Amino acid sequence: MFAKAYQIASNYTQPVLISTLRFDGTVECSVGTFVIVNAEGWIITAAHIFDIMLTHQRDTVEINQYNQEVSEIENNRLISIHDKKRRIAKLKFNPKWIRTYSYWWGADMHGIDNIHLLTENDIAIGKLTNYNLQFCPQYPVFKKPDNLAIGTSLCKLGYPFHEVNATFNEATNAFQIAPNALPIPRFPIDGIFTREVLQYNSGNTPFEVKFIETSTPGFRGQSGGPIFDTAGNIWAIQSRTAHLALGFSPKVVIDNKEITEHQFINVGMGVHVETILKFLDANKVQYEISES
Repeated sequence: MFAKAYQIASNYTQPVLISTLRFDGTVECSVGTFVIVNAEGWIITAAHIFDIMLTHQRDTVEINQYNQEVSEIENNRLISIHDKKRRIAKLKFNPKWIRTYSYWWGADMHGIDNIHLLTENDIAIGKLTNYNLQFCPQYPVFKKPDNLAIGTSLCKLGYPFHEVNATFNEATNAFQIAPNALPIPRFPIDGIFTREVLQYNSGNTPFEVKFIETSTPGFRGQSGGPIFDTAGNIWAIQSRTAHLALGFSPKVVIDNKEITEHQFINVGMGVHVETILKFLDANKVQYEISES
């Protein structure tokens, strides 16, 4: 059903690798997904893909404060060496502060700028730097938002079930992705459009907080990827998975202990195409829309 649509979506769907180095030396690498919108190199993804960037900004404030306090103690000639060590040890220090981070946008040549976030809607856009037109042979068509039929079969695409390891080279001050990590295989999963979901708007976004719900969940690594129909037209951008209680909780016995197992259905939540188009329009990003 989605074979042709998958081929279309594979042209504009790409992986983003997010590498972080923490103060304790831990290196982490996670995978997300993004969609290339047009020939200018504009991309769209989930806003939470940029959580590491935002966390680093907050961490930097605390790191600078810590370094300043350490420097003041070390430069105080009236304090003994023993007292200096004792005072420094009492300062607020978090070994999980992010020391540095890196985003890899589908190719070594790409950087990104002009980032715009709608965190409440969980949508973000940015513009790839050093973008080569040959990198994406076909750009997406977005579904016209006034013609969305409940029960339509949809497909999600992204990069789950693939572990990526990275190291940090202190000499070059750069992350190095494990040589066997690339290429990352795409993974599609189908489902149906079940409902439109409106959530509370705190007033920090100019748009409705509106999502498309699908009968199947999105997987870790598919965040920021497209949710598209059999023609390859995008209906939403995958945001997260919601766990809906089924209202019954059978009891099972495990190791001679009776345990209540709460039952849930896992559904996908994608940023509604209506929000996507309004966000693109607000930032004067060109895109193609379906005729119906």
